[in-house]
Amino acid sequence: MKILFLGDVVGRSGRNAIIQHLRTLREEWKLDFVVVNGENATSGAGLSGSHAKELLDAGADCLTLGDHAFDQRDMLQFIETEPRIIRPLNFAKSAPGRGARVFEVQGGRRILVTQVLGQVFMKRPFDDPFSAVDQVLKTTPMGANIQAALVDVHCEATSEKMAMGHWCDGRASMVVGTHTHVPTGDAQILPGGTAFQTDAGMCGDYNSVIGMDKAEPMRRFITGMGKGRFTPAKEEATLSGLYAETDDRTGKANVVKMIRFGGRLEPSTPV
Repeated sequence: MKILFLGDVVGRSGRNAIIQHLRTLREEWKLDFVVVNGENATSGAGLSGSHAKELLDAGADCLTLGDHAFDQRDMLQFIETEPRIIRPLNFAKSAPGRGARVFEVQGGRRILVTQVLGQVFMKRPFDDPFSAVDQVLKTTPMGANIQAALVDVHCEATSEKMAMGHWCDGRASMVVGTHTHVPTGDAQILPGGTAFQTDAGMCGDYNSVIGMDKAEPMRRFITGMGKGRFTPAKEEATLSGLYAETDDRTGKANVVKMIRFGGRLEPSTPV
């Protein structure tokens, strides 16, 4: 299976890049399944129902969220009507939506997608992500009823993301980190056969401070005082993420490549 994961979409620039490029990339790279993290797609904080629909219509098979999952209030209702959106597995127990789902892929194949929030340096004390993922992977093992499994680990600390990769090694096809918006250079296949990258980076304007217009964050760093809200940067976005090819029999990865397409970062292709 050919799988593409794209990191946090930030604002209009990121949305436009998905809309402009994703269908073409699906055709050229012959992708079987595309997962997009959309939790910063609406004004840099959360995802609205209308913007979720834009990303899905542009060619995403599944959208994951994050700690800003419900910053846009209409997502509380919208997620109940759209099964292609996955919220964090270890979010509040009363949260709407689902934290894991098995999706049908062309040819009768199936892929599990799940997401967890980390605990280190995060603003809220989320439930243990390791036990949450463990339960899902145990009940939906690769090689039985599914041909692939993808885990989006949304957290601040690189060490926690790497620990999750090794925790899932051999039990998931891909484990990829999100949240920090800066792509790491460690795309690899772990010893057990899991494709891993500590952070996929963002789909946003890299002439920015993690996707936000530079003026306000720089003011706060330099003066310690804020003057306004953070707003997403608006120049051309780079699509950043992770590409993997997996064995349908075992679910394990045999190809992994870091993706940077368009914008300020050098374009790349998976083949």
